Amino acid sequence: MHDPTQPVRVDRWLWAARLCKTRAVAVDAIKGGRVEVNGQPIKPSREVGPGDRLRISFGAVKVEVDIKATGLRRGSAADAALLYDETPESIAAREEIAAQRRADREAGPRYDDGGGRPTKRDRRAMERLRGRR
Repeated sequence: MHDPTQPVRVDRWLWAARLCKTRAVAVDAIKGGRVEVNGQPIKPSREVGPGDRLRISFGAVKVEVDIKATGLRRGSAADAALLYDETPESIAAREEIAAQRRADREAGPRYDDGGGRPTKRDRRAMERLRGRR
């Protein structure tokens, strides 16, 4: 049985906390410099425990979490959520980026505007113009 206050490798913790889909993805993120512990770049073998702060970059999204407990096994999403607390600043920034993406998607150009994928109706009109139908 694992004691949730004992330190554990950061790659294994990221996997158990469901912040990375596999340990290999976690290792790649760490080696790529996208994960910091307490503001310092780390190696996959670095051990983390309760009280440490992780900053993880997923493209434009930067997630900052405080570790509450450690886990060696990957469980349900509800169990994983008990391993950390996301900082309020991180939540606000993540929601702002999501709102910006929604706004960009809604205001984005369609095929008629010179961008995007043609609809079935657009494709049929192009085929008529080319004389294929």
